[in-house]
Amino acid sequence: MQVSHMLSSFITILVLHCLLLSTFVSCSSHGEITASTNHKKIKGNAHKLSSQMLSYVAVHGLLLWGSMGFLMPVGILTVRMANKEEAGRRVKVLFYLHAILQILAVLLATVGAVMSIKNFENSFSNHHQRLGLALYAAIWMQTFIGFFRPPRGTKRRNAWYLTHWIIGTVTSMMGIINIYTGLKAYHKKTSRNTGIWTILFTAEIIFIAFFYLFQDKWEYIQKQGLILGNDNNNPQQQPAPAPASDQDQEINVSIQRDNQKACTAKRNALRNLFD
Repeated sequence: MQVSHMLSSFITILVLHCLLLSTFVSCSSHGEITASTNHKKIKGNAHKLSSQMLSYVAVHGLLLWGSMGFLMPVGILTVRMANKEEAGRRVKVLFYLHAILQILAVLLATVGAVMSIKNFENSFSNHHQRLGLALYAAIWMQTFIGFFRPPRGTKRRNAWYLTHWIIGTVTSMMGIINIYTGLKAYHKKTSRNTGIWTILFTAEIIFIAFFYLFQDKWEYIQKQGLILGNDNNNPQQQPAPAPASDQDQEINVSIQRDNQKACTAKRNALRNLFD
């Protein structure tokens, strides 16, 4: 009796255990199927969102590249060209070209900033977003400073010029650096290769920097070419000596008299020696 009772209890426990195990497996498989389905749905939505975000990021990058990576540096080059020219129509053309380029740069940067605020997650958790916010404030400050330019000859002109030059130069350099950080952030988020864009942008910056440095030497090179050209075209022609002044003539006459006296003294000394 005890053995049969123990056997029936064991069978009952085994049946219950099998029922519980089958229920657990069924629930687990159902949960896995549901979780897998939800994961696929989320992944599909994320894929759709990322493709849309990629287009926004590309437009944002091109706008800021054109603004701070091209228009601002070229605007600086034009105003440097104007400073080296004499007053005239050419200076006015270069100055207005500088103003137009900088205004276009500000407008493009503004459109890029609006796109960033509207479509991106602006947690300002990386250097690119923080530096971009500071640059956006700096370019508008620089714009207002440029519009309130005091006339030449006033005491405020020196302070204005120094402030405008410092803010413009620093903003342009930081904008170039922020483009590199943007390319790095784009590669980090999308795992796409940005090497070709980095190479193209670096080549552009090298060309602009070379032209910037070349501006300081262009006038000197022109003078050197002019002097060498005159020497090569007229190798036998010597420049005519400048007319001597009255003082120089008196000095020459005095030197000639001294030479004549010295020669006469030498002849007399030789004559007395042989006599």
